Amino acid sequence: MIKKILLKSGKEIAIERLTKDHVDVVLELQQTVIDELTTKSVLEPLSKDEFLFMLNGKGLMIGAFYNEKLIAFRAMLEPELDDEHLGKDAGLPESEWPFVLYSEITNINPEFRGNNLQVLLGKILMDEVDTKRFRYICTTVAPFNIASLKDKFAHGLKIVSLKIKYGDLLRYILMKDLASPVEEGGSSESRNILMANTEEQQQLLGSGWIGTRIEKTNEEWFVRYEK
Repeated sequence: MIKKILLKSGKEIAIERLTKDHVDVVLELQQTVIDELTTKSVLEPLSKDEFLFMLNGKGLMIGAFYNEKLIAFRAMLEPELDDEHLGKDAGLPESEWPFVLYSEITNINPEFRGNNLQVLLGKILMDEVDTKRFRYICTTVAPFNIASLKDKFAHGLKIVSLKIKYGDLLRYILMKDLASPVEEGGSSESRNILMANTEEQQQLLGSGWIGTRIEKTNEEWFVRYEK
C-alpha cells in the first residue's frame, strides 16, 4: 500500500504498487477502456507479455483500487537500449541511456473520469522512481493530443524534439531531468509557435529551445518555447 486518497466524488481509493499477480485485472481494465472508446486508434493497447515485462522488474506500475477493484493504473517502462531509444532523440549521450525511464500507458475506468486520476497517479509514480537508478523520464506525444500534452507538462516534462517515430508518425519527444528539472519561465527568451507549424518548431528545437507549455488563442493551439 502506498496511500489512501479521497476523490472529489467522495469515494476513497487505495494506491498500490502492481505486481505480476495483477496482470489479469490490468488486462481487464484495459479492455474496459478500449470498449468505451469511440476512436480506437487513440489508445495503443499493450499485450499481456508487454505488461509482464514491466511488472517483472523492467518498469514501475501503480494502480488505484476502489472496493478492491482496479479502477486505474499508470506505468513506466525501463526500455531496451536500442537505436530507437528516446534518450537518443532527446540528445542524451549513449552513456546516459541506461538511466532513462519511459512514461508509458495510463488507463482510467470511464466511471471514475473527472477525478484528475491521471495527474494524481503520475505525481505518485514520479515519487516512486528510484532516483539512484534513474535520472531521466522520457515519452512521446502526438501533436494535438492536448490532454496528453497537458498531463506531461503537469509532471515537469518538456518538449526537446519533434520528429518522425514508429515508422511514419510525427511525435513530440518530451523529457524531464529528475536531477535538474527545468522550471517554466526561467529563461530569458520565449516564443509562441503554432502547433501546426512543424518546421518552425523543429528549427527552434534544433537551436536549443525547449517547449514548456501549450495554450489556446483564437481557437488555435500554440506551443510556448523558451531558451
